Amino acid sequence: MEITDDKLIKIALITSLIGIIGLIIFTPTIEVKQVDINQINRGMIDEEISVDGVITDVAQSSSKTSYFLTVNDGKAQIQLIIFENQAAEIEGKNLDIEDFKNRKVQVIGTVTEYNSNLELILSSGDSLRIIN
Repeated sequence: MEITDDKLIKIALITSLIGIIGLIIFTPTIEVKQVDINQINRGMIDEEISVDGVITDVAQSSSKTSYFLTVNDGKAQIQLIIFENQAAEIEGKNLDIEDFKNRKVQVIGTVTEYNSNLELILSSGDSLRIIN
């Protein structure tokens, strides 16, 4: 059997469609890894994770566009960075960032390193939720 350009294009198209359909089906089932703050390490940089803890401190950047929240789970703490667009999403739901202080929350964010310290960058405005 001779493989012509026409057959090769059809095979490539079918394979691509199968891959796209597979992504659509399996993407909603991919869950973010839940970790304790003391388990976060440099090997997790650029990985999206979920942590639970209490917001013990809320500070605003000097430019008043970003927020720095300290999340403490009783074993360790980590800095959570909320940039302007995520803050706008949160405030668009009639929530004030300051209202999260002393509340237990679930955070989904990406692990980063800044000045040799590990931090979490909030994934989206929906990624910071108060839990009971």
